[in-house]
Amino acid sequence: RLCKTLVIDTFDWAEQLCIETICSAHQKKGIEDFGYGNGYVYEKEEIGKFLNLLQEVVDSGINVVLTAHAQMRKFEQPDELGAYDRWELKLGKKTSSQISPLVKEWADMVLFANYKTYAVAVDKDGKAHQVTHGSYIPLVQSEDRVLRKSAFESMYSTFDKFRNTCAATLSAQIKAVNFYAKARRYDSSLEAALDGTEVPVSVYKNLIEAVHDNMHYMYDYVALRKKLLGVDELHFYDLYTPVVPDADMKITFEEAKETVLKALAPMGEDYLAILKKGFENRWIDVYENEGKTSGAYSAGARVHPYVLLNHKDTLNCMFTLAHEMGHAIHSYLSNKNQPVVYSDYVIFVAEVASTCNEALLMQYLLKNTEDKKQRAYLINYFLEQFRTTLYRQTMFAEFELKINEMVAAGESLTAEGLNELYGELNKLYFGDGIVLDDEIKLEWARIPHFYYDYYVYQYATGYSAAIALSQRILKYGKPAVKDYIGFLKGGCSTDPISLLKGAGVDMATTQPINEALAMFGELVKEMEEAMAE
Repeated sequence: RLCKTLVIDTFDWAEQLCIETICSAHQKKGIEDFGYGNGYVYEKEEIGKFLNLLQEVVDSGINVVLTAHAQMRKFEQPDELGAYDRWELKLGKKTSSQISPLVKEWADMVLFANYKTYAVAVDKDGKAHQVTHGSYIPLVQSEDRVLRKSAFESMYSTFDKFRNTCAATLSAQIKAVNFYAKARRYDSSLEAALDGTEVPVSVYKNLIEAVHDNMHYMYDYVALRKKLLGVDELHFYDLYTPVVPDADMKITFEEAKETVLKALAPMGEDYLAILKKGFENRWIDVYENEGKTSGAYSAGARVHPYVLLNHKDTLNCMFTLAHEMGHAIHSYLSNKNQPVVYSDYVIFVAEVASTCNEALLMQYLLKNTEDKKQRAYLINYFLEQFRTTLYRQTMFAEFELKINEMVAAGESLTAEGLNELYGELNKLYFGDGIVLDDEIKLEWARIPHFYYDYYVYQYATGYSAAIALSQRILKYGKPAVKDYIGFLKGGCSTDPISLLKGAGVDMATTQPINEALAMFGELVKEMEEAMAE
């Protein structure tokens, strides 16, 4: 035997060759030229002979595999409940009904393969790891630098293949946003987007200005990260891996609830009573389960909020509990104190209540943790929140503003132009202490928020407001708590800037952002001192 298996690749192309052979033998231009369907009769006969020959090959002990392209077709059966789609062999439109049954009858089995292509990263031991949107961040958090670099390069080399498509898609989105802004007589797409939540344009620009004025703190953090990782050059694939070894903080859900209650004690008895009510009355779906969605969220129903978690006994999950219960109590108080029309607070303030809880929890843990390793781990966790929420989201906001301004000025958004702009912003935000990898210039292509119409800035403003409010609560006590609870009860009864001003934070100024970034700077210094011991 010449081989063990014979593969015909593909049967639909074999059919085309069969038709060409028949037409050539009978001097016809096409299969239809025979008239009265005779051409299809000839084809059916030739395909039958071909399958008989293949059967002789099978009888000689050689396996035969026919591959073919497939297509989805609508299928209807009498007396069935409606039409449905099913896979069919992709043969000629007029021959499929005759040739397909021949192939199916001849074959022992007909299989339709569903396949996906994906990027792969390789670790230091040569083991392959699939790179997806879900797995990418865990891969670049790995202690294995070979794996981090491989995942980073694999992710962006894949996007690079589609850079022009991504650029064209983003360009179309930004053009649409600018068209509607102009049609509705706004001065800019930024003004149009912020008008819906009654936020002045100055708030957006103040955020960018304030972060620019405090870039030196990020440059200090980049230098510290390079030092602690002990690398000659810091790359963008080094930004997510922890600089402090895992402190192995296993926290059960019961322990997490107890700690969160203690951490939020400064909020007063009324707030704690609602928190306990949520804990004790099954507001929370705690653990992962089959068919349950991933992640965590709070749904503010009027009967009471519902909170979804996937608790894993980790420090991050304890912060998630505090975060989601912040949302839940915000919804609870808004629903209890506002009519339906004013109870649904806007996105600009949505993350304030949740992040304020996280900030209070962090301050409690830092105050009550004596173990140096655990304290360093907590500070690192806090620093990463600042980096990813305040600096990174502001960089996204500035990128979105600039590409909108480019389109408004009549400029085209090309992949090369977007790469150049994004590279310049990364250089500005992270400084000279990190290598500006070519791959990071393509990160814009994988950020879905650039299609959300000036959405990301609210993460940074919300985080700044939350830090300021938590500090105010810890410093002034009951009066500050009273103001804050009033904010939580406000829903959308007035504009978000006024609501936050009533709580004691003026987001129309740069002060809350400057104060939050000053705290970041102090944490960088504390981290450096702690790791030097």
